[in-house]
Amino acid sequence: MAAVELGFDTLRWQEDCLVLLDQTRLPREERYLPIPDVPALVDAILRLVVRGAPALGCAGAYGVVTAVGDAAERQEWLQRLEAGATALRAARPTAVNLAVGVDRIAALGRRLADEGQGRPADWTARLLESARAFHAEDAALCRAIGHHGAELLPETCTVLTHCNAGALATGGIGTALGVVYAAHAAGKRVAVIADETRPLLQGARLTAWELQRAGVPVRLQCDGAAGSAFQAGLVDAVVVGADRVAANGDVAKKIGTIPLAQLAREFGVPFYVAAPSTTVDLGCPDGRSIPVEQRGADEVRGYAGAVAAPDGVEARNPAFDVTPAALVTGLITERGVLASPGAASLAAHCAAASSG
Repeated sequence: MAAVELGFDTLRWQEDCLVLLDQTRLPREERYLPIPDVPALVDAILRLVVRGAPALGCAGAYGVVTAVGDAAERQEWLQRLEAGATALRAARPTAVNLAVGVDRIAALGRRLADEGQGRPADWTARLLESARAFHAEDAALCRAIGHHGAELLPETCTVLTHCNAGALATGGIGTALGVVYAAHAAGKRVAVIADETRPLLQGARLTAWELQRAGVPVRLQCDGAAGSAFQAGLVDAVVVGADRVAANGDVAKKIGTIPLAQLAREFGVPFYVAAPSTTVDLGCPDGRSIPVEQRGADEVRGYAGAVAAPDGVEARNPAFDVTPAALVTGLITERGVLASPGAASLAAHCAAASSG
């Protein structure tokens, strides 16, 4: 497969500081934001400067390094580590990768402090090395997901996707869009229909921007137009990412995903979920156990400072919905494609991933 180059970094460690591409300013402005401390990173996560489960995992890993900073004494170093890890884990509860990234680096920090060899500065350097490795691992997972998913797509096809599960949402080329990029790089004639994704327009602002940069044909539609696209025979496959996959195969993804899965079933179109095995939470038995983030009502009442709703109207704003496993044609991970994922097959699949 040819290399996929998109020409931007979603996040990077630069000059002893985490730097994020500010996704709130896209597509009009490509601006990088330095993150000097944990409160700044938590704020960036809450404001969706950085978003997408795998990218949050990478940001969380670097965030633990940021937390310890220049602490020179063991007790202070450990206190900063624990306080930073706690704050970061709580920033967005649905995206399991955030906790995975934070916990991996924090566990290493505790072990280094317990062993007591070297100085805190040496431990911090080890944490940074591990965070960089976590980032590189996510990029490799994305490449593998793209390879496996591209094989599922016909030579000429149109993929419908929702929200943004591209490079902006990961440490690599993306999950759902990674499949598209890999198919495009392999010479397949693949086009995308992107849902706008209300209320924050990640499809319009981010997915369309990414695909244009990559030279992949893309058409934008409002979320309510999906049914007509299926009815007109315009959709050959649905490919979305995931923020958490429960042990039974239920999938938490951006609000508005369930209708796509139901439409795909009705019209006989495959519905694929692309996600690394790190997004699977075997400790979460089913979708009812997945915490769903509730965001502010103002996001629904209007956008970018323009208010569309009447004064005083109440609004409901869950950030995610949970698609039942029965509606998932296949889960695409770095290990391959798991058809109709269920509890037993998903556990075996993840066991193989961790051992491989």
